[in-house]
Amino acid sequence: MSKDIVLAFSGGLDTSFCVPYLQERGWAVHTVFADTGGVDAEERATIEARAKELGVASHRTVDGGPAIWNGFVKPFVWAGEGYQGQYPLLVSDRYLIVDAALARAAELGTRAIAHGCTGMGNDQVRFDLAVKAQGNYQIVAPIREIQKEHTQTRAYEQAYLEERGFGVRAKQKSYTINENLLGVTMSGGEIDRWEAPGEGARGWCKPRAEWPAAPLRVTLSFEQGEAVALDGEKLPGHQILARLNQLFAPYGVGRGIYTGDTVIGLKGRIIFEAPGLISLLAAHRALEDAVLSKQQNRFKPEVARKWVELVYEGFFQDPLKTDLEAFLASSQSQVNGEVTLETQGGTVTAVAVASPHILNAKGATYAQSADWGVEEAEGFIKLFGMSSTLWAEVNR
Repeated sequence: MSKDIVLAFSGGLDTSFCVPYLQERGWAVHTVFADTGGVDAEERATIEARAKELGVASHRTVDGGPAIWNGFVKPFVWAGEGYQGQYPLLVSDRYLIVDAALARAAELGTRAIAHGCTGMGNDQVRFDLAVKAQGNYQIVAPIREIQKEHTQTRAYEQAYLEERGFGVRAKQKSYTINENLLGVTMSGGEIDRWEAPGEGARGWCKPRAEWPAAPLRVTLSFEQGEAVALDGEKLPGHQILARLNQLFAPYGVGRGIYTGDTVIGLKGRIIFEAPGLISLLAAHRALEDAVLSKQQNRFKPEVARKWVELVYEGFFQDPLKTDLEAFLASSQSQVNGEVTLETQGGTVTAVAVASPHILNAKGATYAQSADWGVEEAEGFIKLFGMSSTLWAEVNR
């Protein structure tokens, strides 16, 4: 049996702890950082330096931007629903991280995979199920192991690293911070204690006092429900999302505090910031509202909610997810056009929609004019409400 093990690595407190923990148990640790677009060149270099400092057997950085756009962002935007109506699934890069770790394991000829998930959170479910769905692997989860004996896990991890001469970055002492192309999530500290977030609990989004004075307007172009251009410039999807993050974060767009039902039954509370993704959802929803039929707009959210639940709960490889995506893709055939977004800070609004597929009646404008007569309107109302009217007459 090979003693090589591949560790999904972010350079944060949890995955930094995992390296010496695994080494002291005889593993040769090979780290993989899947760069899903949330860090700059300086941070990538910091993560690589951290891996080297910890003495890993090898380190690999993988570009995950295109994969996260095609594998998650596209169908998520088609769905158009956050988990429990709020959370935009910012941790869905976990599935692509698993793919990168498994690819590295295949190169090394090992079937041992490690991750830094806790035994109380959702990520352990996502990692483990994604791995199990793709083969017979040994999964090692050091944080889950130490939680059998230690209740103050983060303090234990910090002390463990410091005793071995490894420093801990200040922001890692209070919060678990995850960044990727989709946005930023923060937990730990006062967030976990259900208290108001402190000044340190902020990622990309600027506070209100720092919002620019001038409003921001951008135009997104869509083809079959996929964003293909920003302000007339054709770009790959992951670059459009990165640009939207840069544009809307200074206006504080996409920041929220989310409390929801986790996979394992606990209540979870996080701060999230997703300026680009929230803006993209707003534009896509406005275009869909204009071009889809009434019945499509009514039914589609039911499919969307189930798709979101599957992704949130770890069933990324489940065949039902693929089935639902076939419906979502079909619904996008006429979702073509341009949407102009505007923000003055905090929220984003679709202020203009242009498409050859808008379902306009040529001779009618809502509440203003129509190409039918008053008698037709009255007849429609009578028949449309017949059941309710009869019930009222019979039971007076």
